[in-house]
Amino acid sequence: MPKRALVTIGVDVDAVAGWLGSYGGEDSPNDISRGCFAAEVGVPRLLKLFDKYNLRTSWFIPGHSIDSFPKEMQAVRDAKQGHEIGLHGYSHENPIAMSLKHQKEVLDHTYDQLTELCGKPPVGCTAPWWENSREGIQLLLDKGIEYDHSSQAHDCQPFYTRDEDTWTKITYHSESAKEWMKPLVKGQLTPLVTVPANWYLDDLPPHMFIKGSANSHGYVDVRTTLDLWKKHFTYFYREEEWFVFPLTLHPDTSGRPHLILALEEFIEWVNTHEGVEWVTMAEVVREFKERNPFPGPEGSQ
Repeated sequence: MPKRALVTIGVDVDAVAGWLGSYGGEDSPNDISRGCFAAEVGVPRLLKLFDKYNLRTSWFIPGHSIDSFPKEMQAVRDAKQGHEIGLHGYSHENPIAMSLKHQKEVLDHTYDQLTELCGKPPVGCTAPWWENSREGIQLLLDKGIEYDHSSQAHDCQPFYTRDEDTWTKITYHSESAKEWMKPLVKGQLTPLVTVPANWYLDDLPPHMFIKGSANSHGYVDVRTTLDLWKKHFTYFYREEEWFVFPLTLHPDTSGRPHLILALEEFIEWVNTHEGVEWVTMAEVVREFKERNPFPGPEGSQ
């Protein structure tokens, strides 16, 4: 069969929400202004880039960004390529730090927001922090969500999501080491598809300066990032007949000039390969399901 490379871009519009829920900038007017840049400058620049290359992409938009920047989020919805819009929490809050009640309230509210914005319900989700709880996965299934883009259990192949693996932490002061010498226990397989996430295919860790982060970068040479992305793609292309290349972008970072230019170079380089198609994550999931029907819970072990 011919080589098939499904390249998908997930755009997380964290904007101000990222500083409220994740980056530790909720008390800094300057950091909040950086969130405004992401929505008001970064989003239009990315839309212009995707229009230039006629790319369909998947946007994961926190409810806070929809409420705070309605004009820009409507522009995402109205782009001629037909971008997909999926769930991404409300204020980029950490799901595993929340009660079940709060998780459900956030999901119910943002699900309704996206349904109103798009005129149809969302089918995909990226968990803030890329963290999902067992209860959160069930909440997504109850809403009819088809896929999640959070787990890193693979890097180029979608897979059916387990509800929750469990493990035993080391307790150095326990009476016996036997108390914690126990294997990982795999959870039950669910129909929720994972389109894999990947920190190495994410623009934010190397290119976002965060004052409160011990390993904050922000000044990594874009040539380093391009080389990393190209090596990932080259390996997948060599080793796999069918794969997904899941790139994650943020208008906070990829809305900056040096990354816009790097993305143009990367897109043009990828397009020199045969069998490449730029698609939304929802399209990846449809094709994956056709190739791999859900095996049922018995396939989880």
